[in-house]
Amino acid sequence: MDMQNKNIGKFIRNKIILVTGGTGSFGHAAVNRLLKFDPKKIIIFSRDEKKQFDMANLHRGDKRLRFVIGDVRDRARVGYEMQGVNLVFHAAALKHVPHCEFFPYEAIMTNAFGAHNVVLEAVRHNVERVVVLSTDKAVYPINVMGMSKAMMERIMIAAARDQKSKTKLCGTRYGNVMYTRGSVIPLFVDLIKRGAPLTVTDGKMTRFMMSLEDSVDLVLYAMVNGGNGEVYVKKAPAATMGDLAQALAGLFNYKKGIMEMGIRPGEKMHETLMSSEEMFRAEDCGPYYTIRAEAPSQDARHYYFKGVRADGLPAEGYTSANTRRLSVAETTDLLLTLPEIKNELVMHRK
Repeated sequence: MDMQNKNIGKFIRNKIILVTGGTGSFGHAAVNRLLKFDPKKIIIFSRDEKKQFDMANLHRGDKRLRFVIGDVRDRARVGYEMQGVNLVFHAAALKHVPHCEFFPYEAIMTNAFGAHNVVLEAVRHNVERVVVLSTDKAVYPINVMGMSKAMMERIMIAAARDQKSKTKLCGTRYGNVMYTRGSVIPLFVDLIKRGAPLTVTDGKMTRFMMSLEDSVDLVLYAMVNGGNGEVYVKKAPAATMGDLAQALAGLFNYKKGIMEMGIRPGEKMHETLMSSEEMFRAEDCGPYYTIRAEAPSQDARHYYFKGVRADGLPAEGYTSANTRRLSVAETTDLLLTLPEIKNELVMHRK
């Protein structure tokens, strides 16, 4: 066992953990990992009874798991489940960009007010640590999903400034997580199964690429190392949507072609994991960047932040356009690391 796992084990062993949105893709992967470190209990909190039922069946008989129905919008419900909890991973969110554009109030209620409820109840119940999960869309946001996630980050940071609180709060921010529900790769696979052309918004559009296990690694790193109000970013390569579609077409020997549809409401050509302004507060931590929290005093004499910009970082911020770009061959190799793709290829070749 390496040092990181030893450190994680110290935090997890015999602890009570609450995972909001725990029946989502991240929740499944996180719970599988957390169980290896012998927690006392993991409370899986979500509002979808079907997903709760399915996930409970996958873990049938494990008495360390408790499945509870609830919505982060309901502060009283959140507070009730927060009793006795040591660690919180806040993953509950509305994440589909067009849906958030068409129903902005719903996104704000879940992503901003829901986070507000989780953070305040965690502080009220003296939870040891809270990690909130954010997105690259929260940086220079142009869509409701990104704006509501940016508010979540600021809610966490504001609570972290409270010197009276015993709770340590931090966040993570990452880009496209491959083969999660509602993401582009399972959409492409579904189109291949249906014999339809692969539809891309714009072939030159770039997105950060990381696996679900990478996202869990990042969140656990933040849990162990997170300082109050800090946000952690994983260094990740990027691929164009055109190259991603080509890579999948090649793997499945698919000849129906690729069709450009145009950018959807609220989408960017390139995403940003760290803004140019945040570079003044960023620290290189090997596979990650740590973004220190601004902590201005209300006293105007102490309001201004004097930082030194980290060397070697691009002036426009850390984006999917200036990170390492994957070729079609490299994208293919990355796809082949996904167990879901391996399973689909086996089924496709039968």
